[in-house]
Amino acid sequence: MIPAPQPSRRAILGLAAAVPLSLALGSGSAQAADSAYVMAYFTESTTMLEANYGLHLAVSRDGLQWMPLNQNNPVVTPTEGALGLRDPFILRKQDGTFVVLATDLKGTDWNYVSQYVHVWNSTDLRTFTGYHRLKLHDMNTHSWAPEAFWDAGRGQYALIYSAVNSSGHNVIMVNYTTDFVTASAPQVFFDPGYDAIDGDMAVGVNGVNYLYFKNNRNGTLIGTKSTSLNPGSFTPFSTAVSHGGTEAPTLVKSLSSGTWYLWGDTYTPNGVFYAWQSSDLAAGTWTPVDQRLYTQPLNSKHCGIQPITSAQYDNLVAAWGAPAWNRLKSYNFPGRYVRHSNYVGRIDPYPFDPYPDSQWKLVPGLADSTGVSFQSVNNPTRYLRHYDYELRLDVNDGTSTFASDATFHRTAGLADATWSSFRSHNFPTRYIRHSNYVLRIDPISTTTEKQDATFYVGY
Repeated sequence: MIPAPQPSRRAILGLAAAVPLSLALGSGSAQAADSAYVMAYFTESTTMLEANYGLHLAVSRDGLQWMPLNQNNPVVTPTEGALGLRDPFILRKQDGTFVVLATDLKGTDWNYVSQYVHVWNSTDLRTFTGYHRLKLHDMNTHSWAPEAFWDAGRGQYALIYSAVNSSGHNVIMVNYTTDFVTASAPQVFFDPGYDAIDGDMAVGVNGVNYLYFKNNRNGTLIGTKSTSLNPGSFTPFSTAVSHGGTEAPTLVKSLSSGTWYLWGDTYTPNGVFYAWQSSDLAAGTWTPVDQRLYTQPLNSKHCGIQPITSAQYDNLVAAWGAPAWNRLKSYNFPGRYVRHSNYVGRIDPYPFDPYPDSQWKLVPGLADSTGVSFQSVNNPTRYLRHYDYELRLDVNDGTSTFASDATFHRTAGLADATWSSFRSHNFPTRYIRHSNYVLRIDPISTTTEKQDATFYVGY
């Protein structure tokens, strides 16, 4: 919840693997019919232009590339407490329905204290019922980053969260519940003796339970393990990982391989997903995952992810709708996206504001409907066109020259056929590429040029 060394904001994950994934989250193992994923998150951006503290949803077929629903607007917003949420988490309960948990906090007022967490019930994540806040303790401290898992030995759900203990530092607390309406008295679940927040569980992996958390002193993610689920039984064991200060660890397992993924988010509003992978969760060692393999929802922060069925995926898209816009990621600079800045086409590091500079409507080509033109979302009278071979954002003047300059033909990616490249309509030997981060059209021949001219069209 807070930027270190202050209180922390748990962050966002994106799933990454070369194959479809199944999640091993606090909710337990995925069901056999699951073939897609839903993500819950809130949004912030560098200047807080996109600061929205309602519940946002995105879906993914493969756990890699995420599609925001409802045009990246919230699907429901709290009506009690701070009137906003952070750190949403989705749990599929034992009866197959869902519960959504979230921190009772709007914005970045880290001095706001709430002993409650937000709770919604849902049968399908299209409608949300039974909204209430659940009080977890009477202490003069927060209840941040709630997650939950099924403790079969107790026959109850364990609801874990971050709070300050009597020694003055954050620990992972736990309450037990059967219905998320009433809960047991709080207990300390894990306390390493220093500020620890953002607990995430993988339960029953070869007879071992794993808890990952953020070391809030230095912004690293650390794993602990125990053969039981008892409070106080977890012992740190893993190598610490970080990417310039990271929080919100989330463990993900691939169903089709033995690979595990550990996700984290950089704190501050500039939240960016990073991921590490391991072939052996018990080893506790991790290597970075290539950013080309995943794309987080625009401006998403501190998410929770839950496996769903293909029918549930289709129903969510039918209910909330797919985005009317796209974003384009650079192949050889996957942390950069195509945008306009001062009406110049370029690739810049994500995130940035104004964030709509990177949103494009890919419309039928102005000169040839079999091609494509890039219409700006925040300047809808303007399109990307080439002029002296450089791309800029200009107002459509209705001429045939403009239409031709603003029309491109989408092809298989020159560096990766699963990505895309864009050939100029009126200069068919030239493709859109970046050079010194500025977009232009050039003939393409070398390996580097092919990479410069390859983009992922996502959201």
